[in-house]
Amino acid sequence: MTNNKPLVLMTHELPEDWVGELLDDYQVITGFNEKRGLDSRLIKHLDKAEGILCLLDDPIPAEALERAPDLKVISSMAVGVDNIDVAACTRLGIPVGHTPGVLTEGTADLTVALLLAVCRRLPTASEDARQGRWKNWDPTGWLGMDLNNSTVGIVGLGKIGTAVGERLASFGAQIIFNNRSPQPEKEKKLNATQVELDELLRTSDFICLHAPLTEETANLINEQAFQKMKSSAILINAARGAIVDTQALTRALKEGWIWAAGLDVTDPEPLPPNHPLYKLDNCLITPHIGSATFQIRQTMANIAIENLSAGIKGIRLPYCANPEIYT
Repeated sequence: MTNNKPLVLMTHELPEDWVGELLDDYQVITGFNEKRGLDSRLIKHLDKAEGILCLLDDPIPAEALERAPDLKVISSMAVGVDNIDVAACTRLGIPVGHTPGVLTEGTADLTVALLLAVCRRLPTASEDARQGRWKNWDPTGWLGMDLNNSTVGIVGLGKIGTAVGERLASFGAQIIFNNRSPQPEKEKKLNATQVELDELLRTSDFICLHAPLTEETANLINEQAFQKMKSSAILINAARGAIVDTQALTRALKEGWIWAAGLDVTDPEPLPPNHPLYKLDNCLITPHIGSATFQIRQTMANIAIENLSAGIKGIRLPYCANPEIYT
């Protein structure tokens, strides 16, 4: 018996209570959860697929698109789409869906949580207490950095960067930022000052990265950048791992060019468990959990399916990463 429902390839299984009946109109084939990208189970169905629903670390290259003549949409359950060959999609007239805006507050919360954990040395202090190294109150024990009266430099003052700035300003921090273009409204809202990147690196006590990953921002924070920072500086990256040169960061932390780092993203991702960054007590790494709340992830799944359905029906995607295809 022939299944006449449109075929959708889904790279990762989603919880039933997130999806509900939203995918009932489609024939869905799900990939192996432990793999990323279009695995062997999915590749053999590309020639019939009308939609692909993927995650932020699923590579969708041009070669795969060329094997899918009926493909009408790619929908990613993520904000960034650097894992997808968007240029090839645009050339082929395939809209790419994403989920912007929904994780702004959650990622901002996680950024501040990372910053506070690192600047007050919470992982080290907690582990020392657990291991019995807490003998008594020590006036020089587990000393950290103050947020009050500090200077926080935000690289990329978009929605997430602004939300982070609002939170940290309430701690009494002065906010400076670097952007590709002026941001007068946000500057006024945060009582912030736009500066050149070199000045931000030299003067910030805390540096928070929230820029998108582009050709210009790849390895933006490299060895030269670290050498410009204060030796007491703390780097927080909740944007994309490849914005930071991992080898340079490792050296900067080992040799004391900066004081500490908090990373929710790494390059590569995931970072291998034997990587030297894990051995450093001045580096806190979390597994890309900026959007990891029940509410946010379910909303992301719903938006991704909404984009998927619109693309298969041939109507404009509510959230499209390459809207130029419609012009």
